[in-house]
Amino acid sequence: MANAPDFLQLHGIDERALAAEAAAGLVESPARVSPKFLYDALGSRLFDAITELAEYYPTRTEASIFAAHGAEICSAALGMTGAAPALVDLGAGNCAKAARLFGPLRPRRYVAVDISVDFLREALHALQREHPEIEMAGVGLDFSARLQLPAGLVGGPALVFFPGSSIGNFGPEPALRLLREARELAAGGALLIGADLVKPAAVLEAAYDDALGVTAAFNLNMLEHLNRLLGADFRVREWRHVALYDARLSRIEMHLEARAATRVHWPGGERSFLAGERIHTEISCKWRPEAFEALLREAGFADIRRWTDPRGWFGVFLAGG
Repeated sequence: MANAPDFLQLHGIDERALAAEAAAGLVESPARVSPKFLYDALGSRLFDAITELAEYYPTRTEASIFAAHGAEICSAALGMTGAAPALVDLGAGNCAKAARLFGPLRPRRYVAVDISVDFLREALHALQREHPEIEMAGVGLDFSARLQLPAGLVGGPALVFFPGSSIGNFGPEPALRLLREARELAAGGALLIGADLVKPAAVLEAAYDDALGVTAAFNLNMLEHLNRLLGADFRVREWRHVALYDARLSRIEMHLEARAATRVHWPGGERSFLAGERIHTEISCKWRPEAFEALLREAGFADIRRWTDPRGWFGVFLAGG
C-alpha cells in the first residue's frame, strides 16, 4: 500500500515566455489577456472568497447536487468504469471535492492535476495519511494547452473529474478539444463534469459583479500581476471592472475598462487606451443542457447522464463510452 504520494511537475513556468504572451495580448485590437493571469497568489485567495459570496451560486449549487444525488452519481460512474477506478482530478486545488468521492468510489489511485504541483503537496500528504490504501500522485500540468499524462500513471479505466464550471472558461472549440482528450485519458472509463447552465442575465451578471466588489478586486488585481510580470505601469485606480452577459454567445465576459484616456508602458512596449476602451480578461460560457450533451457526444461520449438542482441552474454530467 502507498504511504507517500508521488509528485511530477510537467509544466515548466517560464516567466519570460509568460511576459511575452501577456504583452502580445495587450497590443491586440481589442486588447485581451489570458485568464490564467488572474491567478497570482492574491488572485487565488480572492477567487476562494468569491466562492463564498451570496451572489456566486455555482459552488454551492453544484455541492447541493452532489449532496442530493451523490450516491446515485457514484453508482452510475462505477457502472461505466468498473470497480476501483483511477480518479483523475482536473484543477484539483485543495482536493476537497474529489476527497468526498473516495468513500463511494473507493478508487485504487488518485491523480490530482493542477498547474503547479506545489499547490497540491500539503493537501495530498494529508489525504495520503487519511487514505493509505489509495495510491496518490500530484501532477503539475497546464491542461488548458493539452491534457496528456505520462503513460502508466493512470493505469487503466479512470473517472476523469472536472467539477465547478471551469469548462466554461473554454470557447466551443477548445472545450471540444479538452473533452476529447479527457475521453482518451479515461481509457474506457468516464468523465464526471460540472457545467453552468443558462439562466436570467441579472442572476449571471450579479454572480460576476458582486455588491462587495470582491470580483472587481479579483479582476483588477490582474493589473498588479502584469505590473510585476512585465514591469508595466498600470495605475489600478484608472480602471474599473466590467462583467456583462452576451446572450448571443451564451457567455459572461469580464473586462477591465479605462476610466479615462491613459497610456501604459512596459520594457519593449506601450499601449494607449481611450476612455471606455477595454481589456478582455475572461469568459464563462453558459450551456443549455441539451447543447452540452451534444458537445459531449461530439467529443465521442455515448452514454450521457445528467443531474441538476431544482431550479436548473447547474448541471452535473456523467459521460462514458
